[in-house]
Amino acid sequence: MRICINQMNPNLLDLQTNMEFIIEEIEKSKEKDVDLNVFPELALTGYFVGPYYHKVALALDSKEIKKIVKSTKNTAAIVGFIEESPHMNFYNSALIAIDGELLYSYRKLNLPNYGVFEERKCFSSGSNIRVFIYKRLKISVFICNDLWHPSIPYLGVCQNADVFVSIFNSSDSSMAPEFSNIESWEIINKFYSRVFGIYNICANRVGRESSYTDGFFCQVEDEKIEGVNVFRGQEDKKNYEFWGGSEIINPFGQQIYKAPYYKEAKIIGEIDRNLLRRKKIMLPYLRNDDPYFTHRELERILYKK
Repeated sequence: MRICINQMNPNLLDLQTNMEFIIEEIEKSKEKDVDLNVFPELALTGYFVGPYYHKVALALDSKEIKKIVKSTKNTAAIVGFIEESPHMNFYNSALIAIDGELLYSYRKLNLPNYGVFEERKCFSSGSNIRVFIYKRLKISVFICNDLWHPSIPYLGVCQNADVFVSIFNSSDSSMAPEFSNIESWEIINKFYSRVFGIYNICANRVGRESSYTDGFFCQVEDEKIEGVNVFRGQEDKKNYEFWGGSEIINPFGQQIYKAPYYKEAKIIGEIDRNLLRRKKIMLPYLRNDDPYFTHRELERILYKK
């Protein structure tokens, strides 16, 4: 399977510009026989959407989503966006479209709500892990903080996932100074590939955005969006730089493709079903994994059985 990761710099709250860019890149990829295009978390909106999240949310039947889905004719794409459900809940989601058809949207499960992260003020949590089959491979999609909770990727493996697609928005200085986001993500990406014997397609973004550190409903720079009542607190703006470094890791935990840090780029690479088979033959340590044992132990722990 031929993969293209687009390490893009989304324009904050600019759905139209981001959508046009994504569609253009999907169309270009067909000239290079790309089977699957991967775009980062919240590629359609940018990350620090604040109280405007509902202004840039899209229903799955919206004209914008339909345009993106249509562009995937003869290829496929995974695109991060803000989803509005029929019940008016909002999700940090990933759109999965194959050959001009919408497959489903994956909704982020673990929403960070500490430090600079305030996702639970905007979004509801997803409720399931799914896999889909494409080009004879089973693929499971995860969004950012989902990968920091090992039980979630394990649920993909329980469904025999061959490939993880991990999309995220990781920036400098968003955690404590003792903590390196770059180092941590590169360890995590390799860990899951090596332990679970899967390909890991990891897409991060680049660019700079501002967040307001004195609360969610604070004064914002962009006053062009109307109809939003914003509490005007003291302005305390901080810039965050997204570092990129997107990569593809093979089932042995080896980095086989790497995008540069801090600049827009795209990487195109091949993943090979035969290498997955080789890993399962050489190191079949998941062969006897028993999810029923995990289920029984969780019942005992949670319900004191």
